Amino acid sequence: MPHLTPMRAALLATALLAGATLPASAQQVVNVYTTREPGLAAPLFEAFTKATGIEVKSVFIKDGLAERVKAEGASSPADVLMTVDVGNLLDVVDAGVTQPVDSAALKAAIPANLRDPDGNWFALSLRARLVYTAKDQVKLDAITYEGLADPKWKGKVCIRSGQHPYNVALTAAYIVHHGEAKTEEWLRGLKANLARKPAGGDREGARDILGGICDLALGNSYYVGLMRAGKGGAEQQKWGDGIGVLLPTFEGGGTHVNVSGAAVAKNAPHKDAAIKFLEFAVSPAMQSVYAKMNYEYPVITGAETDPIIANLGPLKVDPISLVAIAKARKRASELIDKVGFND
Repeated sequence: MPHLTPMRAALLATALLAGATLPASAQQVVNVYTTREPGLAAPLFEAFTKATGIEVKSVFIKDGLAERVKAEGASSPADVLMTVDVGNLLDVVDAGVTQPVDSAALKAAIPANLRDPDGNWFALSLRARLVYTAKDQVKLDAITYEGLADPKWKGKVCIRSGQHPYNVALTAAYIVHHGEAKTEEWLRGLKANLARKPAGGDREGARDILGGICDLALGNSYYVGLMRAGKGGAEQQKWGDGIGVLLPTFEGGGTHVNVSGAAVAKNAPHKDAAIKFLEFAVSPAMQSVYAKMNYEYPVITGAETDPIIANLGPLKVDPISLVAIAKARKRASELIDKVGFND
């Protein structure tokens, strides 16, 4: 971080007065390239510096993370690459700008389906793909993703663009579970059940439920947290408080999740510090802080979630590999276009 923490300031002052040099750890830096909003990751950065004496210098990159690091080549200062969505994590791997990490701590903390089998990336937090409901009309305790194509929901479902990464990933997960033919059938059934053309974002699904346009809407879990906490203003808080929420599952599986995650850069000048940073990020205390900042689920078991998210009910994460989902994205996108989902 560009500012000195109290601990670092004290260490620096002591060293200068004594004419001594700082301990090696206090002289170290870790450079984090991130697509996450700086404010969301700042508590993690500050806590890491306080605990280790290693300064975090962050660079916010809205788009083109893989392209930037690739263009910088061997002289890139990037140590850690942080981003959202498993597809973006696979993109940095495919661009050849990551390196494998063999860390017993990371392997022990993060389930195998939520990290790269070769150690090129690791999930740090989770967001679940939920079903928002008109709680006065929909009297259900559970629902499956497969059930969203049931004709009983004809004209009652709202959703954002089928080509949005959230929905492409869900469709890719459906392919992994059921194959392409059944996924195409499901997409056609879901399209037939739409109350309106796919549009807006996940929060607009909640809005349209309250407006009587639909009874169900697909939306991510952290939007429920943002709305109910009033982060989007009083109107969005009304939307969040006015809907019911179900954690759907695949038949024989669990709830579909996407992730925020990180990788160690291929040419990381501070590799050891970068690995320490990732290991710190999955420690129980930091998992709670990191997850609560954006109303996400921790990636490790036992860490606390924000009460708004905890009150949605227990999350049973779908056990299929995120790598398998990511590899099915291209075909998922093609099927979404084939059925004219957004038309």
